Amino acid sequence: MHFASDNSGPVHPEVLAALAEANQGYAMAYGADALMNQVRDRIRAIFEAPGAAVYLVATGTAANALALATLSNPWETVFCSAMSHIHEDECNAPEFYSGAKLTLVPGGDKMSADALRRSIQGEETRGVHGPQRGPVSITQVTERGTVYSLAELQALCDVAKEFGLPVHLDGARFTNALVALDCTPAEMTWKAGVDVVSFGGTKNGLMGVEAVIFFDESKAWEFELRRKRGAHLFSKHRYLSAQMAVYLTDDLWLRSARRANANCARLVQGLRAAGAEFLHAPDANIVFASFPRSLHKRLHDAGAVYHLWGAELEGDDADEMLPCRLVCDWSIEAEQIDQFLALF
Repeated sequence: MHFASDNSGPVHPEVLAALAEANQGYAMAYGADALMNQVRDRIRAIFEAPGAAVYLVATGTAANALALATLSNPWETVFCSAMSHIHEDECNAPEFYSGAKLTLVPGGDKMSADALRRSIQGEETRGVHGPQRGPVSITQVTERGTVYSLAELQALCDVAKEFGLPVHLDGARFTNALVALDCTPAEMTWKAGVDVVSFGGTKNGLMGVEAVIFFDESKAWEFELRRKRGAHLFSKHRYLSAQMAVYLTDDLWLRSARRANANCARLVQGLRAAGAEFLHAPDANIVFASFPRSLHKRLHDAGAVYHLWGAELEGDDADEMLPCRLVCDWSIEAEQIDQFLALF
């Protein structure tokens, strides 16, 4: 009954097998391995972007921070949701690598096009004394488990383009959103107006690798320099390549995300039947809900693992509703979900 995070789940057996196979003999370093050529070709085909520049890094923070640093200047600001991953969970890494600041667009878990436009209009009003307008960053799936529709993504990108600003998509859970929308990678990225995407794998069964995909190839060399200067260019790169190569083989990336989302749907169905209070729409593989403190204690005592959200388990009021986050990955079995729900 482990619902703490999809980061906590095991590596998919197909990935471990691919790593063992890649470990045979010798391979050129720093991304010159043959597997990386396969990865580039496969990603370009999947995204319908033959000219895209494709790179691998080991963490989502590196992917986002280096991508945004490539899109921005130190005197600019990055526009993002107040609940974006780059604000909530990356310890100012985007600011550190880029020198830019973040401007938090007011609103809920998702930015609206109108709120983004107002935030952009509010900058470049003080000439040399204020921050200049920089990239727009969108988190998909959002930090609250919701998913931007294609129309919402298009509207945000359209606003960015009105002001000549590039768009970054933080896709740590890219494939969970993709299967939820039942769309193509191209539709969720460059066809909507996205310039660079962090295409996540770690949360979807990989040991630790994320792809950074630039649809504007003119940014490629700068990213390479920033990746090296930022100490994120792996010498034994084949172990990143092997993970991403098998991820994109036989639709493992899609199979894993579909299973994670299906696990979440099973959990949501049971929680609804039990009368749980949902705090955000569970669009993909994350649930935010509230239960009475007494129920949380019963779940924890039975061995359930998940995070309370801004609340403490200990307290005297057994009926107080405490918010929590539950995350499903590809590896959770239906029996574990049913065992959890049986405690309600």
